[in-house]
Amino acid sequence: MKNDFTCGFIGLGLIGGSIAKAIRQFYPASRLIAYDINQEALNTAFNDGVINLALPSIGEAFAQCRYIFLCAPVSENDKNLLTLKNYLSPDCLLTDAGSVKTDIHKHIKKAGLSGQFIGGHPMAGSERTGYINSKALLLQNAYYILTPCQEVSPAVTEEFRRFIASLEAIPLVLTCTQHDYVTAAISHLPHVVAASLVNLIKTADSKEGTMKLIAAGGFKDITRIASSSPVMWQQICLTNKDNISHLLAEYIKSLEQVRSQIDQSQSAQLYDFFDDARQYRDSFIDASSGPIKKTFSIRIEIADEPGALAAIATILALNQISIKNIGIVHNREQEDGVLKVEFYQEESIKKASEILRSKGYTIY
Repeated sequence: MKNDFTCGFIGLGLIGGSIAKAIRQFYPASRLIAYDINQEALNTAFNDGVINLALPSIGEAFAQCRYIFLCAPVSENDKNLLTLKNYLSPDCLLTDAGSVKTDIHKHIKKAGLSGQFIGGHPMAGSERTGYINSKALLLQNAYYILTPCQEVSPAVTEEFRRFIASLEAIPLVLTCTQHDYVTAAISHLPHVVAASLVNLIKTADSKEGTMKLIAAGGFKDITRIASSSPVMWQQICLTNKDNISHLLAEYIKSLEQVRSQIDQSQSAQLYDFFDDARQYRDSFIDASSGPIKKTFSIRIEIADEPGALAAIATILALNQISIKNIGIVHNREQEDGVLKVEFYQEESIKKASEILRSKGYTIY
């Protein structure tokens, strides 16, 4: 496709900002315009060179757009859609980035815009929020689900699918109902479970906070997503409530079953419970999308002392290896090394391991 198209954003937070940065990276001649209630985010994006025009409101400027991304909170998208309709060109393709699709499709149909809407959901994210934490790399190798309205032609859907693929995401076309059931299972329910586990520990912990102090390994892994935006997850639960409620009921049944097996010391059934889960989990295709993300990391045996972490970071930086996260693991539950270094790309693991081993470090 042409490189000089105009693309509009209504909402420029973590996801909107990441999509905008990816478009800027792969289509440098594109013209990007944006509106957000957060003026600071708009100013930062403009100063970064990501957007060409920061808008104070939804207006005539959006009539020039080839694509418009609705990236505001779900509760705001409906209102923004009604305003945007007054300026929308018939040649413009409208999309969104919400985690629930059936609801927005209903509003699109009501607004009479079904002929130019393809729902979108980049299965990527972070516990951190806002434009300041956005990055083009967020979309890389992440599934990006597309839910075209029936009135949208296959040719238009295919063109948009290729556009999303050009941003290095992995487009997957589903119906909006398929999307909402699937994401309720692999994204929405896990967030409810993670938050429930954290709240359980909060309630069960001693006054001294011993559980919180030593929480590590498995507990931190499965509750990491509980640090996500409470506003976003409140809205997701309210807009996809039927699917989440149904799957939550099934999950509660499975918990009741395993509780019974524990109470009755059913060793064979408990073994099968854990073994079936292990085998199925090990069969997952590694990807950087969804609530269970592949991490590219190594563990390094070093002394837990001042300067040790900085030395590792310096060695990697001098060899042009970017670090996503680095930290001392004080509790070694399920950990082989005391320092965990996480990278953005799988290729960095081999390069970093070879360099650090040559410096005398033990790598796991």
